Amino acid sequence: MNQAFTPLLGKAIAIAAVAHQHQLDKANAPYILHPLRMMMRGQTELEQIVAVLHDVVEDSDWTLAQLAAEGFPDDVVAALDCLTRRAEESYDEFIDRVLTNPLATHIKQYDLEDNMTLTRMSVLTDRDMERLQRYHRAHQRVIQAVARR
Repeated sequence: MNQAFTPLLGKAIAIAAVAHQHQLDKANAPYILHPLRMMMRGQTELEQIVAVLHDVVEDSDWTLAQLAAEGFPDDVVAALDCLTRRAEESYDEFIDRVLTNPLATHIKQYDLEDNMTLTRMSVLTDRDMERLQRYHRAHQRVIQAVARR
């Protein structure tokens, strides 16, 4: 990311910062650091925007309609829709839906890679190991999908 923030990216960062302001990750670090790390990996402005907003709908009161009303383009909102897990779907069904959208697929790759970084965790429980195994399986599917495109 070598360019200055555009107004739309700045708006996305501000929305994510407020949406995640009282949240902590599994290592008790401020949750906002996760979407910011992902944003820094983005190769385009759209990737950066989707990365920083990827958990806003799932983890706050924001809706896709509100994000659209804030001026985020349809392709951003569509990717965010794919990245927002539905209550009734299994994790595999969720990943299937992510893989239907190339932009969402790239962001999910960044998400899984960040979530699988063990250096942030001081202790790994059995539950953490199960989650990491699920992430690893999903990551393999995402990498294969990216390679086919």
